[in-house]
Order: sequence, then C-alpha cells, then structure tokens
Amino acid sequence: MKDELKKKDEQKLEEMQQEINAVDADEAEEAASESAESENEETQEPQDEAAAQIEKLTAELKEKEDRVLRLQADFENFRRRTSKEKEELSAVVTQGMLKDMLPLLDNFERAMAAEAKDGEAFQKGVEMIFTQFTEILKKNGLEHIEVEGQKFDPNFHQAVMRVQNADMEDDDIAQELQKGYMVKGRVIRPSMVQVVAN
Repeated sequence: MKDELKKKDEQKLEEMQQEINAVDADEAEEAASESAESENEETQEPQDEAAAQIEKLTAELKEKEDRVLRLQADFENFRRRTSKEKEELSAVVTQGMLKDMLPLLDNFERAMAAEAKDGEAFQKGVEMIFTQFTEILKKNGLEHIEVEGQKFDPNFHQAVMRVQNADMEDDDIAQELQKGYMVKGRVIRPSMVQVVAN
C-alpha cells in the first residue's frame, strides 16, 4: 500500500511537474512572442520615423530643385532680354550718330562738286566742315585729352620719347605728338607724348 501511495505520489508529482513545465513553456513562448513583438514595435518606430524623415527631405529636395530650375530659367530670360536691349540701344546710338553726320556728308559732296578755282574758298569750306565734324563728335561724347601743363599719367598718355629739358620737371609732358580722346570719361586713344626725364 505504501508502494502504491508512493507510486501515486510520484505519478501526481510527475503530472504536476509536466503541468509546471507546460505552463513554463507557455510562459516562455509568450514572453518570447511579446519580446519579438516589442522588438518589432521598437524597430518599426524608428523605421516609421526614418521613412517620414526621408519623405520630408525628398519633398524639400524636390522643392529646391524646382526653385533652382526656375531661377535658371529666369536668369536665361534676363540674359536674353538684356542682350537684346543692348543690341537695340547700340542700333539707336549708331543711328543717332549717323543721322548727325549726314549734313557733314552733304557738305563734303558739295565741296567735291565745286570747281577748285578758288583755293581760299575751298580752304574755308574744309574748315567749316572740320568745325561741324568736331561739333558732332563732341555732341556724341568725344573729348580731347588735355596734355598742356600736365604731368605724365599712363592712364591717359602714351610716352613714346623721353627728352631732357632744364626748364621743366621730371614727368612733365614736353610735347603732344598725337591727340588722345575719351568718350564719356573712358579713354579710347591715349595721347602720344614726349615726357621730360632730366
């Protein structure tokens, strides 16, 4: 009887142990499942954040690319427009100057058509044409570069000779060999000069 009870106890103990093992296994499985789920949730959260960040950055990049393309198109339009305006302005300036020179051309034709019997009258006519021509050039912005009593300035003068002159200081301009000209403050031809070097 004692053996039977012992056997029953062992059997009961074994059943209980099996139940405990089953419960432990269930709990372990449940814990593993929860852990996997929490890991999935934890990895899912950063993945969602990363995807949202990528989406935001992609949208910003596209917006900036569109802006750059618009700016490039605007710049190209501006460049074309200014180029066209320059051409038109240049044509207007050229037309204006040529229109101013037409009376000069008429006077030259008259002088060439006249008989060259009276030399004095011919010379007077040429002087009148020269005066008219200089007036037209001045009207269009041409200025003579003054050299008399000036010091040599490489911005306005081109020294072609150095001469000695005890009456003048170094770098004084001794003589103008060819006139220099400016248009609205910009040198188009420097004066060709002799410069004093004692």
